[in-house]
Amino acid sequence: TLAKALLAEATRYSFNMISVDGDTSTNDAVFLMANGMSGVSVHESADILKFKQALIEISQVLAQSIARDGEGATKLVEVSLRGASEEELARKAVRGLTLSPLVKSAIHGEDPNWGRVVARLGAEDIPVSCFEKMNISIQGTPVYQDGLALDFDRIGLRTLLKSENVKIEIDLKDGEFQATGWGCDLSSKYVHINAEYST
Repeated sequence: TLAKALLAEATRYSFNMISVDGDTSTNDAVFLMANGMSGVSVHESADILKFKQALIEISQVLAQSIARDGEGATKLVEVSLRGASEEELARKAVRGLTLSPLVKSAIHGEDPNWGRVVARLGAEDIPVSCFEKMNISIQGTPVYQDGLALDFDRIGLRTLLKSENVKIEIDLKDGEFQATGWGCDLSSKYVHINAEYST
């Protein structure tokens, strides 16, 4: 059905691009309820497009809320990557960064450690040639450009990282594909929460 297809696409760009710790619970699920009681029908191409865009937007807001509310989380982390040669490579790299305990810990510690970002990109099979030309920004501050580390105001960037919203932007300069994903920081509270109860 149309609703099922639209939900699958919305989920691809929202709920399937978030991570708290990388594990999946047995109750993780997404539902789109459409019982027809409103009497509204969507058939025209323009209306379908508007509905799809709205569904993606709402799904992303809800997905971000899940990441923001992660166990022990203090920060919502958004990773945007562009310039990839393939969409799946972009998605994989973004997911890898939102999953990385080292990246998540650095963000919690308000440490602008771009080296952890670069290392994780390597682990996600980003082509070696990209490391010689890519750009990386953290909280809008360029930290790595054209494959070289930049001098930046480390104290100033640490201050920016105190925000509840952290953004990492990457340009691989290797293609036209992009992806965005969301995660959270990794705090000691996460360990306490998950160590203190038994199921």
